[in-house]
Amino acid sequence: MNDRISVEELSELMKKCTGVTVAPEELRRDGTAFESLGVDSLGLLGIVGELENRYGTPMPTDAERSKTPRQFLDLVNGALLAGA
Repeated sequence: MNDRISVEELSELMKKCTGVTVAPEELRRDGTAFESLGVDSLGLLGIVGELENRYGTPMPTDAERSKTPRQFLDLVNGALLAGA
């Protein structure tokens, strides 16, 4: 298991936890908002829970309030690196 979440992994988690299918390329675009992709804070909370279970590390409390995939990945990857 990697110590960083990739856009590909986030894309898979979005499909698993929220039922929303999004290509990783869309997640790489600057300014793409979760809201425009059909993912709300409850969906992000599900993704956060899945990540906490996978990695055994608490995620930042603000992760589920992230507005963009980039913001989310920055927060989560920062927590994973700090916990390593």
